[in-house]
Amino acid sequence: MSPTTLSAGPEHGHVTFLGAGPGDPGLLTLRAVEALANADVLVAEHEVLDVVRQHARQGVSEVHTDADPSQDPTPGTGTPQLTVVDGTSTTAPVPAVRDAAHLVMEAARGGRRVVRAVSGDPGLDTYAAEEMLACAAAGVPFEVVPGIASAVGVPAYAGVPLRDAQGADVRFVDARTASDRCWTEVGASDGTVVVSTTLDSVAAAAGELVSAGRKPDTPLTVTVAGTTTRQRTWTATLGTIAQTLKQAKVLPSPDGGRPVIAVVGERSAAAQRDQLAWFESKPLFGWKVLVPRTKEQAVSLSDQLRSYGAVPHEVPTIAVEPPRTPQQMERAVKGLVTGRYEWIAFTSVNAVKAVREKFEEYGLDARAFAGIKVAAVGEQTAKALIAFGVKPDLVPSGEQSAAGLLEDWPPYDPVFDPIDRVFLPRADIATETLVAGLIELGWEVDDVTAYRTVRASPPPAETREAIKGGGFDAVLFTSSSTVRNLVGIAGKPHNVTVIACIGPATAKTAEEHGLRVDVMAPEPSVLKLAEALADFGAKRRAAAVEAGDPVTRPSERRPGARRRRSTT
Repeated sequence: MSPTTLSAGPEHGHVTFLGAGPGDPGLLTLRAVEALANADVLVAEHEVLDVVRQHARQGVSEVHTDADPSQDPTPGTGTPQLTVVDGTSTTAPVPAVRDAAHLVMEAARGGRRVVRAVSGDPGLDTYAAEEMLACAAAGVPFEVVPGIASAVGVPAYAGVPLRDAQGADVRFVDARTASDRCWTEVGASDGTVVVSTTLDSVAAAAGELVSAGRKPDTPLTVTVAGTTTRQRTWTATLGTIAQTLKQAKVLPSPDGGRPVIAVVGERSAAAQRDQLAWFESKPLFGWKVLVPRTKEQAVSLSDQLRSYGAVPHEVPTIAVEPPRTPQQMERAVKGLVTGRYEWIAFTSVNAVKAVREKFEEYGLDARAFAGIKVAAVGEQTAKALIAFGVKPDLVPSGEQSAAGLLEDWPPYDPVFDPIDRVFLPRADIATETLVAGLIELGWEVDDVTAYRTVRASPPPAETREAIKGGGFDAVLFTSSSTVRNLVGIAGKPHNVTVIACIGPATAKTAEEHGLRVDVMAPEPSVLKLAEALADFGAKRRAAAVEAGDPVTRPSERRPGARRRRSTT
């Protein structure tokens, strides 16, 4: 059946045209996240799919470009071509390059909910408008979820205001489709001009504005990869932008076709950007930070690093496996149900996971904790318990460690405590600090191996090379075992890499492995460790600015130059 002969009806599904914004996933609207969570099929160019897929449900089908986005797969048409990838199929997907509008309607067949995601805002996307018209003609119902347009979002992240109290005129131009009449109109205006173009065409666009009447000394800013941690902005004038990009060794470049946003006018002057560039002045902006922890443990730390502008790279150094002899754990879980324990103490997220899995094996849920007091060693462990449906009765008010937990743990009182036993599910390599402390407080302790920790498999070759070759700006060590395991599976980090340790014991282990410790957390907390690294980055940045030097990342220091300096 031809798409144009489809009749309206629920069997034809529904299409949501969704604006994915300029690149930062955090700029998706609440309505966009809701639509993505309910989608059966995602349709998007590859770079847009990377932004939206994290909010999609598991098993969603994907339709995306498979070719180099800088190359037009169908010369002369300008029509986006998409590759079908059925994520729900149990067999290998069969790619098929098809017209985008036809694919969107095909995806909606059988009542499926389709999200067609585009960069920026659908209202400013020519192809999206054509696809909407095709859906309307075919009787396929659709809706539009607006997004933040790149021409607005990127200048905001670059610290370039488009309007001020004087309310100057703002014009938007797409240099790739602008006519001579359009250039003449914006050239005659004295307002702000926002130009969407490419890196290798920005100088030509500047020349068009000068030819149309703008003065060569008119300030402009050019931003590439806006709203992402790869963002970079140059400040120049219409007459000097070509030389500025050449001096920055940006052009000629194989990636000269990358989209950029240029803002032309007095309001893009360097003096304002120096004060308003909030995003690129984040303390760890663009830093590639290695996070050597288990994947579950790394999530919150990675989120915090992103808030400082860093690009976290998670490398598991520890793998978690069930205990070799599960009988002890099985008896302890049964004891929870039969009332053997007064308390259960969780010293890690992995311990929560191990008990939860054993509960599921027996068909139990959080109700089995009724009448039992629950302790968590820290906030992250407490969050894991709450996700399980259990609100802990005790979380340390001070230091989040075994010692901190003991500080707040009540001594056994035979009058108020009907049972004197504590269930302690832990790793096979856990220290005895908590056990000894609880016994001293009068409690009997069932110290049970809930899981084993083993060294993880080595990371990919490119990651190992980046670790040893100075490709990472910093590495965070959260325990002595992460130091030993990372060095064991990937090698020693390069001497330009900033080494941050969670405490004195971890720092000592790092030094024993020949590493120079640059940062240490003021208290044993992963959040405080990230804060300490951010403070280090902020001071490093401030020193460079005060000295009039360019702000660079640690990995940008040339190892060869470093060695030459050390030999003089």
